Amino acid sequence: MSHFKCLVTGGAGFIGSHISRRLVELGHEVICLDNFDDYYDNRLKEDNIRPLLACSNYRLVRGSILDEKILEECIKDIDFIFHNAARPGIRESIKNPMLTHEVNTTGTLRVLEAALAANVKKVIYASSSSVYGNVDQFPLKETSPTRPISPYGASKLCAENYCEIYREVYGLKTISLRYFTVFGPGIRPDLAISIFTRKALAGEDIDIFGDGNKSRDFTYIDNVIDANILAMTRGMGVYNIGGGHSITIDELARSIIRLTSSSSKIIYGKNVPGDVERTMADIDKARRELGYMPKVDVTEGLKKYIDFVQANRP
Repeated sequence: MSHFKCLVTGGAGFIGSHISRRLVELGHEVICLDNFDDYYDNRLKEDNIRPLLACSNYRLVRGSILDEKILEECIKDIDFIFHNAARPGIRESIKNPMLTHEVNTTGTLRVLEAALAANVKKVIYASSSSVYGNVDQFPLKETSPTRPISPYGASKLCAENYCEIYREVYGLKTISLRYFTVFGPGIRPDLAISIFTRKALAGEDIDIFGDGNKSRDFTYIDNVIDANILAMTRGMGVYNIGGGHSITIDELARSIIRLTSSSSKIIYGKNVPGDVERTMADIDKARRELGYMPKVDVTEGLKKYIDFVQANRP
């Protein structure tokens, strides 16, 4: 592969920093744009990018995708944009839907406008399985109904639609990768795997929303990064990026307890609005058109993540 100049928006976050690291390792030039918002402790983002700051082919820009001037400057002479910047969190989006829409939808529109003006080769957009909502067709195909049940899911679907419009109407090459519950080193601290692991290692009770029977297609971060690299030269449109298997939240908690040899007990609580009942990705299209094949399954991924947490405990 030739060496390219790449912009990673949200590049100090969990997925963005992993993409940046892989691109740097491959010899590409990387500009990381991140606004270091206050959604969670920024020290975690600083930790994500610390090893990259010493690399000659990596540059950090602190700023927002909503700032047209900064965006224009960052996209100048860029070949590929990996657009990961977003206001995350389903429950947070229910509390503040306007902010979620502004960052996730309007922000994506600004990125697409700037990309079109700069003749970018391709925009690789980080979408989400949240766009599906609660449907009764499994595994989920890219052609399955999209019925998001949270402002977050709606904002990601709207941004996806803009990507398709800019591809079909304006000729800008775009691809949307629908991630299914990504986890691994650097995962946000408010997500279940992070919370369950820390609780298990401390021997504390693990609280689950509902009866634990909700299920998810958990996808290890290395699989997602592979998909992003493949998407540089292959595919257009929408693709599911998942592990291809689904486990319940109860099974997840029990696996973490077992892998950590923990004495933690599971406590079941009330359901929360916005959480879908089940996700499981049909990845046939991604396998066929991108060459995507998840290499790390849930159990191996959990072991890797637990080892990371244990190695980095205070």
